[in-house]
Amino acid sequence: MTHLTSSQHTGARVVVLSGNPRSGSRTTAAAVHIGEEVARLLGSAEPVEAVELATFAAEILAESHPTADAALRTVADATVLVVATPVYKASYTGLLKAFLDLYGPGGLSGVIAVPVVVSGNPAHALVGEVHLRPLLVELGAVVPTRALTLVENQLADPQPVVDRWWSDGGAAVNALVAGTPATLEAARA
Repeated sequence: MTHLTSSQHTGARVVVLSGNPRSGSRTTAAAVHIGEEVARLLGSAEPVEAVELATFAAEILAESHPTADAALRTVADATVLVVATPVYKASYTGLLKAFLDLYGPGGLSGVIAVPVVVSGNPAHALVGEVHLRPLLVELGAVVPTRALTLVENQLADPQPVVDRWWSDGGAAVNALVAGTPATLEAARA
């Protein structure tokens, strides 16, 4: 499926946050692919930034966490945030939760979030909707689309799933990126 891009969002910052506890995971690779596709479809000229929690996992629960603090700023400054996690015990990873717990209330206000779940079992298709979406909304993010779920056999070629997801919800993401802070506030209501 071919999608037209929009040159009006050249400054949109797309950030990928991977909650997989393994560095270089398939979750991270899929999330970066999705982030790059979202940036392309928005017409963003900005490079996609990736925050891979596995690279500084030990620091997240430490008393001092300068790398995590820098990552928190990067994530909160995103226009669109792709938040990816593998399914662990029918939910998102504890690593992702521990990182997001470092935010105070409203820590992701003004961020448009895209929950992404990677699962070995299609029975976990609702993990993004039931668990990850409420967490992101609690932090103030706007989640205008359904979560994007990939099962293992889709990881080699996630494009058809991304195309369907964008076809269903891309207009909402596009409208919010084009909008003002008031548009984001209205979407939260």
